Amino acid sequence: MSVIKAAALQMTSSADIKENLQMLEGLVREAASAGAQFVATPENSDQIRLPLSKKLESAPREEDHPGIPLAAALAKELGIWLLIGSFSVKLSEDKLANRSFLFSPQGETAARYDKIHLFDVQLPGGETHKESDVITPGNRAVVADMGGIGLGMSICYDLRFPYLYRDLAKNGADILAVPAAFTVQTGRAHWKSLLRARAIETGSFVIAPGQTGEHENGRKTWGHSLIINPWGEILAEMDEKPGMIMADLNLSAVKRVRSSIPALQHDREYEMKE
Repeated sequence: MSVIKAAALQMTSSADIKENLQMLEGLVREAASAGAQFVATPENSDQIRLPLSKKLESAPREEDHPGIPLAAALAKELGIWLLIGSFSVKLSEDKLANRSFLFSPQGETAARYDKIHLFDVQLPGGETHKESDVITPGNRAVVADMGGIGLGMSICYDLRFPYLYRDLAKNGADILAVPAAFTVQTGRAHWKSLLRARAIETGSFVIAPGQTGEHENGRKTWGHSLIINPWGEILAEMDEKPGMIMADLNLSAVKRVRSSIPALQHDREYEMKE
């Protein structure tokens, strides 16, 4: 498949898993009816809770998560590749995984990815987040085979670690997925710049579906979901409302850009000067 029509969904997830899954289903169906062959949802598609201890209480184990059979059924019924940006999956009584799932057009789970880099920050102005209190980080990078297209999987704060995306691209990723729930402060300052940089550095398409608006306990997210080509050009961009964006991804552009600027082949070993 040389060209794939991709859709990035933008959501405002609440604390109610059932409500959020209904929103997700509606947007997925809308995207598929518009011709999308690959649909990506944001991080925390099932729920956003603050404090995180509430998410620990409400998150189901993977085998009990209602979103997983729903997503599998939607992918099969609509004949699409469906990337769930992330669901919260309970691992134990005190830990969760922030886990992304890719479902095939046959309704099978094609790949899973657990967020590697956890958002433990104290932002200017006093906003703080500490995902490590309840989330267990992943330790495995994933390039999923999406019908001959390599999909590099990541989640939100991973975006600030460029070596991950370089490794994904060098291991076959044509598209880099960055589902997110960026804060308003960091989103306004860094979101677009970081996403364009990851596309340019690796010669990859980037699809970045985001959370937007106000959530439980006053948390706010940036939105502005993006689809970017391997030259760093923005193909589609959302504003700050729930909805979707779409773009045709011509995969031949990946080979063309990487041949023109073969930076992925130009690594050199070096030492730090003392």
